[in-house]
Amino acid sequence: MSKAVLCLSGGMDSCVCAALAARDHELYAVHFSYGQRTEARELRSAEAIAKLVGAKDFLHLKIELFRRIGGSALTDRSIAVPDAVAEEAMHGRTGDEVPVTYVPFRNAHFLSAAVSWAEVLGAKVVTIGAVEQDSSGYPDCRPAYYDAFNELIRQGTKEGEIRVETPLIRMRKNEIVRLGVELGAPLHVSWSCYSGEDEACGVCESCALRLRAFREAGATDPVPYAAGTIR
Repeated sequence: MSKAVLCLSGGMDSCVCAALAARDHELYAVHFSYGQRTEARELRSAEAIAKLVGAKDFLHLKIELFRRIGGSALTDRSIAVPDAVAEEAMHGRTGDEVPVTYVPFRNAHFLSAAVSWAEVLGAKVVTIGAVEQDSSGYPDCRPAYYDAFNELIRQGTKEGEIRVETPLIRMRKNEIVRLGVELGAPLHVSWSCYSGEDEACGVCESCALRLRAFREAGATDPVPYAAGTIR
């Protein structure tokens, strides 16, 4: 099988992306700890997903930059993680503006490391579970971003043959849940919450988007949530 490097966050989308990639490639997973609030919990999820989908290797990298510069509710504890459920009740659907949980230019750092590893491994594919539809509206999750990054890879690598693939980017979240169920993706060990580590908070934007996706897909989210969360 051909080799592929997967940027594996441990969240729902990267979990489904992992199951999809493992079907077609010998998979090498890379996970980043970058000072996010749920750093330890995300690492456990990523390790579990990599093991369950049969990844050949798991590379854990730490990045200090984002914690040190702040500017995001995920890495700067002086910025509160918004209650997306309350905001949606007041203003409508979430995801209309770039939220304070956006980590400045984060995916460029992740992809750069993944491409470097792919060059060493001889892998031609780097895959990431970026999603544009039904998501938080992060600018580094748009198709144009990955088109531009692929041009950078063509110009800046030895052979210029590595390509970043985003198989989920145009899918709705409920479609991703259905695909995950179909593939047997280990969604039960994935973790999407921005603030909780023992139980998902159920109110941050990531939880809100995930819970809605499971409801719309007619499935039950298997991870634990705080008491009172509407599934």
